Amino acid sequence: MRVIWILASLGLVAAEDGLNGWLRYARLPRGMLRHAKVPTHIIALNTSQASPVFTAGKELQKGIQGVLGQNPEVTYEGLHGRQGESSILVGTIEAYADAGGAADIPELEEDGFWLNTEGDSVEIVGQNERGALYGAFEYLSMIAQGNFSEVAYATNPSAPIRWINQWDNMDGTIERGYAGLSIFFENNVIVSNLTRVYEYARLLSSIRVNGIIVNNVNANPILLSLENMAGLGRIADAMRPWGVRIGVSLNFASPQTLGGLDTYDPFDKSVIAWWTDITDKLYEHVPDMVGYLVKANSEGQPGPLTYNRTLADGANLFAKALQPYGGIVMFRAFVYDHHLSHENWYNDRANGQMEFFKDLDGAFEDNVVIQIKYGPIDFQVREPPSPLFAHLPNTASAIELQVTQEYYGQQCHLVYIPPLWRTILDYDLRVDGQKSVVGTDILSGKTFNKKLSGYAAVVNVGLNTTWLGTHLAMSNLYAYGRLAWDPTNDDVRMLEDWTRLTFGFDETVLETITKMSMVSWPAYENYTGNLGIQTLTDITGPHYGPNPASHDGNGWGMWTRANEHSIGMDRTVWNGTGNAGYYPPEIAAMYEKVETTPDELLLWFHHVPYTQRLKNGNTVIQHFYDAHYAGAETAFGFPAQWAALEGKIDRQRFEETLFRLEYQAGHAIVWRDAINQFYFNKSSIPDARGRVGNYPWRVEAEDMELDGYRVTAVTPFEAASGLRIVQTVDNSTAASVRATLDFPAGVYDLAVAYYDLYEGQASYELFLNNRSLGTWVGDLEDRLGYTLTRGIDGHSATRITFRDVRIRKGDEVRIETQPHGRETAPLDYIAVLPKGVVE
Repeated sequence: MRVIWILASLGLVAAEDGLNGWLRYARLPRGMLRHAKVPTHIIALNTSQASPVFTAGKELQKGIQGVLGQNPEVTYEGLHGRQGESSILVGTIEAYADAGGAADIPELEEDGFWLNTEGDSVEIVGQNERGALYGAFEYLSMIAQGNFSEVAYATNPSAPIRWINQWDNMDGTIERGYAGLSIFFENNVIVSNLTRVYEYARLLSSIRVNGIIVNNVNANPILLSLENMAGLGRIADAMRPWGVRIGVSLNFASPQTLGGLDTYDPFDKSVIAWWTDITDKLYEHVPDMVGYLVKANSEGQPGPLTYNRTLADGANLFAKALQPYGGIVMFRAFVYDHHLSHENWYNDRANGQMEFFKDLDGAFEDNVVIQIKYGPIDFQVREPPSPLFAHLPNTASAIELQVTQEYYGQQCHLVYIPPLWRTILDYDLRVDGQKSVVGTDILSGKTFNKKLSGYAAVVNVGLNTTWLGTHLAMSNLYAYGRLAWDPTNDDVRMLEDWTRLTFGFDETVLETITKMSMVSWPAYENYTGNLGIQTLTDITGPHYGPNPASHDGNGWGMWTRANEHSIGMDRTVWNGTGNAGYYPPEIAAMYEKVETTPDELLLWFHHVPYTQRLKNGNTVIQHFYDAHYAGAETAFGFPAQWAALEGKIDRQRFEETLFRLEYQAGHAIVWRDAINQFYFNKSSIPDARGRVGNYPWRVEAEDMELDGYRVTAVTPFEAASGLRIVQTVDNSTAASVRATLDFPAGVYDLAVAYYDLYEGQASYELFLNNRSLGTWVGDLEDRLGYTLTRGIDGHSATRITFRDVRIRKGDEVRIETQPHGRETAPLDYIAVLPKGVVE
């Protein structure tokens, strides 16, 4: 028997901490090395150490040393003296032409590159220096995966804007950050050691990201102090060799709060002069700054509406200040009223983007880009594409995605997100009745003949060596860059490339990670919120654990409108909020009717009875029950699949990942039970398969013999099995629970459901009869990165499992506990699970 969080040694496989991500450049297996054919000289056509081409030369040398064990020479003097020799040439098409080459290279667009490995030499030629560096990373990715095939092709980006949005705060914390503190800021200034910033830029460059906003959209004006402007210059210097240009988020009220003016009206001459001066000073420190990101008049942030100016007036204020420098304003379309009246049937937060922006098309300066969240609400587990993408023919736009798993398990749940993004990027909006696929047509600029368009993703890396808090989450960052470059890239192919680069060539590892990842988003959707009902998390709190009641009865507008008879938002034109009518006519007609709306978005567009039949004949409520069980069962299988990789992955990454997958398996059951219990209570319609509320393998803590414990309810009620839990009578006295087991003799897994709160680390020990099975501590706040909670609720609910325990009927199980701080050692139940049983 063993506790699942204490693992055996993995032998001689060297431990890795994840810091190198997919750029490990691990030595190829001996069999692959026999096929290696790589030139022995590298020619980088730029001598400046700040140049991405210079960087490319060094990176090629580093990569080849790691992958092949060779030490190629790097020179920068051009082609002279190297004619006829086997070499890797990397540079811009202009520099190559000046050196006497580049005659047969196809036309390249900005950031595009040409890669030719045919013959004895390799050509890596970029339209600009970034493109050359991207080509170097492409070549290194090939050889790091053992691919030495001869290729000759040009590739160009789908869109010019491929940015990252950091939500880092000046004090060093990160909003929706699950991987530690900021790599950019601490104590309201830029950090002195920018090593991690340099390393981050390397990762971003390798996936062809060309811009980054370094601070939170809920911006602190202190970033614009002279000291911090100088610090921004140092950040830019650290990222520039990798071709990553920086920008900043602005607080609209800065002229007043930082500048001492009595207004921030965008039409006021003193405000205009203030922003012009700030912009001039920023460009003195960061001459290649990409521009600004602005969140205005949303969620309490200041903006131009305060002065009865339009959002276009506000955006243009910054655009005009940036125009002399070629900078861009990314202006977020995430504007809505978060004090909506729930009593008004026609109110709808999903209409916010359209209500605020649809009549402003053409009113923006040419260097303003409207940054639109992929769906009308807020990074939900499934949404239709925002209709605003179809309504800006005369205004540049970009899509906003989220690599940070704010609503997708906060890096504690495995969720490979590209299949979700695929539902948006591959969506044909049928603008003017013509093919208008979001990724290949609208975001590429083809539909509306735009030159400025693109992608932005929230990616809140932190000081954790895994960057995002967990190793497997890095596949989402890798895939984001690949999709921003080419939205037709295959989800499985990207995942397999990332897996080989990150974990090596073992086929079992590749198959396991691919299988788990590709089912992870459908599973998460199933056990959180399906049929378009949104992610049924606590929207007024951490956005993490289950709390469906939090959606309704407040002003935030993420409503489900669930009552005892029916559920869903009526977004039809004929009877609802009218949101469906904002889509182009073909799409609007489809969403207007229940019969033609796809089941996966039924409750997004329609309010229907729980007994409404889906297209497969199932009822809505039974689908809820079935889907939540199916999703939890999928997650329940992750730990065993990963455990089978023992010895094939280094010890550190194996153990850290197994821990999180075990956690996810338990938390998925928390989700399953909470959502099913909530809607059973709401609808009074039982599960046709008799599962909901019926747990034959559980011993409820409130039914045990208690010593030093008391029985209490929880909030929300559905976060406890049996609707009650036990917690110690005070915060200091040891306590225990015990029960006699009435199960047939056999080998079981024992799962203890408890609650792990912030500001306390209670200790636990599980006994069978008088034999200790193991101990643990409530320290998930130190081991996981989710938003912390002080409550006994769906966020803090968790399980620990003890495997392969031999039990006889009549055995006594006992848990001895010691509360600590705010943590009163809360217990929910013990599950006694036969082998092969998914509870």
